[in-house]
Amino acid sequence: MSDENPKPPNDNRQRQGGGQDPQLNWRGLVLFAIAFALIGGAFLFRGNNFAQIQQIQYPRFIDLVKQGKIVVSADAPLQLVVEEGRNTQYFEGKVKLPSPATGEEVPMQFRTPIFTQFNGSEIEKVLGDAGITPAITPKTDLLASAIVSFLPIVLFLVILYFFFRSQIKMAGKGAFNFGKSKARMLSKDKNRITFKDVAGVEEAKDEVQELVEFLKDPKKFQKLGGRIPKGILMVGSPGTGKTLLARAIAGEADVPFFSISGSDFVEMFVGVGASRVRDMFEQGKKSAPCLMFIDEIDAVGRHRGHGMGGGHDEREQTLNQLLVEMDGFDTQEGVIIIAATNRPDVLDPALLRPGRFDRQVTVSLPDVKGREEILKVHAKKVKVAEGVDLGVLARGTPGYSGAELANVLNEAALLAARKNLKGVGMRELEEARDKVRWGKERRSMAMSEREKTSTAWHEAGHAILNVLLEHTSPLHKVTIIPRGPYLGATMYLPEGDKYSTQQKEALDLLAVTMGGRIAEEMFTNDISNGAAGDIRQATSLARKMVCEWGMSSLGMISFAEGGEHVFLARDLSRPREYSEATAQQIDAEVKRIIDEAYARAQRMLEERRTAVEKLAKALLEYETLDASHVKEILEHGEIKNPPIVEAAPPPLPPPPTDSAHQPPESIKPEFPTGGLPSPAPA
Repeated sequence: MSDENPKPPNDNRQRQGGGQDPQLNWRGLVLFAIAFALIGGAFLFRGNNFAQIQQIQYPRFIDLVKQGKIVVSADAPLQLVVEEGRNTQYFEGKVKLPSPATGEEVPMQFRTPIFTQFNGSEIEKVLGDAGITPAITPKTDLLASAIVSFLPIVLFLVILYFFFRSQIKMAGKGAFNFGKSKARMLSKDKNRITFKDVAGVEEAKDEVQELVEFLKDPKKFQKLGGRIPKGILMVGSPGTGKTLLARAIAGEADVPFFSISGSDFVEMFVGVGASRVRDMFEQGKKSAPCLMFIDEIDAVGRHRGHGMGGGHDEREQTLNQLLVEMDGFDTQEGVIIIAATNRPDVLDPALLRPGRFDRQVTVSLPDVKGREEILKVHAKKVKVAEGVDLGVLARGTPGYSGAELANVLNEAALLAARKNLKGVGMRELEEARDKVRWGKERRSMAMSEREKTSTAWHEAGHAILNVLLEHTSPLHKVTIIPRGPYLGATMYLPEGDKYSTQQKEALDLLAVTMGGRIAEEMFTNDISNGAAGDIRQATSLARKMVCEWGMSSLGMISFAEGGEHVFLARDLSRPREYSEATAQQIDAEVKRIIDEAYARAQRMLEERRTAVEKLAKALLEYETLDASHVKEILEHGEIKNPPIVEAAPPPLPPPPTDSAHQPPESIKPEFPTGGLPSPAPA
């Protein structure tokens, strides 16, 4: 059953496929109405003019002349009009005729066609007897007649052109503008971002500061013979602020800013990507000095020659054109290229050489001070309650990127709004931090008592070992409330930023990872798939210790196979760098490290069996415990300051038992202390 509500047939909202429902074209109807009105008015005007002139035939004209009805005066003489080129002659003047309204004779304009070759002598005699001498007037009205005849048609065609002009433009764009660049220019007026809006990347800002100085005063660098870098490559994890920093450079220098994605160059037609590269650089030269920002350049700048097959690779041709353009333009023109990627290892070496991307700026994850500055920048947009210490939140968010910190504040603001609070407090910030890192609590999830008990033993084993072992990160909290993709979690937060891993830390982490499975087996005499993520994480950590970090009896030898390979063709042709016997030694060493950690964890939990049991029972009672509660159980055998249990919302009815409605088995993420994932489907 679909969750979407059916739309009415006359709904004009955007459809799912990207189009819109057909709408009535009012503009076209108005144009057509105006056209027909003008054409009708033209014919009506001609008809009215024709109706105002009385058409009198020749015999009656002779009678009117004899009766003296023809009005002849200095203002209205009788004229014999001769139209040149048409061989047409007619008398034109005024005659006294009875008015249709009053019946009285009034002067009216008349016209009488004649042909002087047949009745010229009669006309001369009648006019001579009446004492009327006509004025002969030559007239040429071919142009006016043609204009009046063809004007409605021309007017109709012009309006028809304007009506279809938008369709003509769209057709032109589709047929002839494939090679045009899709770069969007952010003008000086719209780009209000400066270095004040970028926090936590002070080193990166220092490296790009000279770009701003060059764009403001190029002669300062040219005077000493210095050459500004043609291109700068920003490298960093997702969410660290690479795009924001590029916009801040443009805003600080007050120059136009062109933005384009690497995927915008690649099109289904051959040669379009290279054409767009050329057009982009031409636009940049016209707007110099300016900045051109290419986001996710790895989409077009990947290493050449590692594709499978010998066919034409449009992406490589686009990259070749990009290399030529970057090597062809001069930095004195004031066009600077800035690119961003989080995969610098896949870029082509020719793209990274000096003269193209001369400098690589690493935009790393912020440290404690940087996180506090980022939180202060984003807190300006949020109403924060009094007494909130952003430094505490910064210390509790190690490894968070700038985007994640902004998300924490946004989630906290939404949470405070749902609670009808006047400001965002520390409690909402901590809850938002846990939600961003570990997922939202799922209190309404229906769990059986057996699964809840197994989860409590599992998390108690993790938590006890995390507190007992010396070289582990401090425990934050332990919970059996489903959160995210798993049924329970033991959360810890490092005391500060960590940039390396010691051998003792790795061994203690392995022991903590083993604690969940051991505690389950000790108290339930059974095991579950709750340790699947723990096993996967422990295997990965032990293999890194053996193959990459040299923390085993095999010595300081690297057995890593090149890390994350990107190109399948390269991987297929690359031989393994060690023998089969060495591979067996690696497997044996990984197993030995894991077995020793398992035995160590089992021995420690056996010694603290009572504490594990009490902690599991406390989790079943309170569901969530802080690190202080776990320490009280280890030191005093009981919780001295039990947590305050909040009133939980009533649980939702259990889901149907039909296997088609049960959720699939969730994959547990790489999480240090694990949790019990959702059970496998029936």
